[in-house]
Amino acid sequence: MLGFAGFASHRSGILGQPYMRNQTLRIASALAALILTTGAKTFADDASGRPRPLEVSMASEGQAAEGLKEALSHATVDAVHLTGRPGGYFDDAAIKILLPHQLKPIETGLRAIGYGPKIDQFVLSMNRAAEAAAPKAEPIFEGAIEKMTFSDAQRIVTGGGHSATDYFKAKTSDELRAAFAPIVKKTMAEYSVTEQYDDLVAHYQSGSMGLGGLLGGVTKGFDINNYVVEKSLDGLFYVVGQEEVKIRTNPAAQVTPLLRQVFGGLRG
Repeated sequence: MLGFAGFASHRSGILGQPYMRNQTLRIASALAALILTTGAKTFADDASGRPRPLEVSMASEGQAAEGLKEALSHATVDAVHLTGRPGGYFDDAAIKILLPHQLKPIETGLRAIGYGPKIDQFVLSMNRAAEAAAPKAEPIFEGAIEKMTFSDAQRIVTGGGHSATDYFKAKTSDELRAAFAPIVKKTMAEYSVTEQYDDLVAHYQSGSMGLGGLLGGVTKGFDINNYVVEKSLDGLFYVVGQEEVKIRTNPAAQVTPLLRQVFGGLRG
């Protein structure tokens, strides 16, 4: 369960006063209904033209916490499944890991002398490493959801947009790097990605169009494994953001009875 004090009925004694408990539950219900729906329209005008809160209907107190947890879980699990399959990165132009910027100036020259297939294999290998690492994110995201506080939820609601994704970035990036790094390193070794990178650089340096020491200085100390880890995280969070938008704005993305019951409670 999420760490929102007073969400579930079995925690009713934590706040100590019935008023505070009821007040917290009313806020929790509003948060659950608003957290991943449109987010932009939290008020409607009454007959006098003054804004009034949207009314929220909840079947039970415990559904506030469960609905919020389920919505965030769906967004992150879907993102992990989308990126952690063959082609999850490589076939998605928005997150495909491309050549490091150090190699972009020499790509045309290498392709002109027949190194195109090697460049393509190098790019494919980096993306395969990212796809292999992505499943490690699922339990990390789940842990962040379980640790979410009531204040965290308030900030997500008032922030709107990609606020949930920003929360995950802040709370999980370091742990994700630690989890991704060994998987990326292992997969990169299996595909000989470092050797491919070194070969591309060395071939260009030694060729007739080589940049010699200039290119060597640019690529010196470049960590290709770290590059792939960082690009993997960039792509993963991009997809999490897309999934967040879907659940905020698309009723069809509310794919379980609980999600439909909780997030169908908004009335304009």
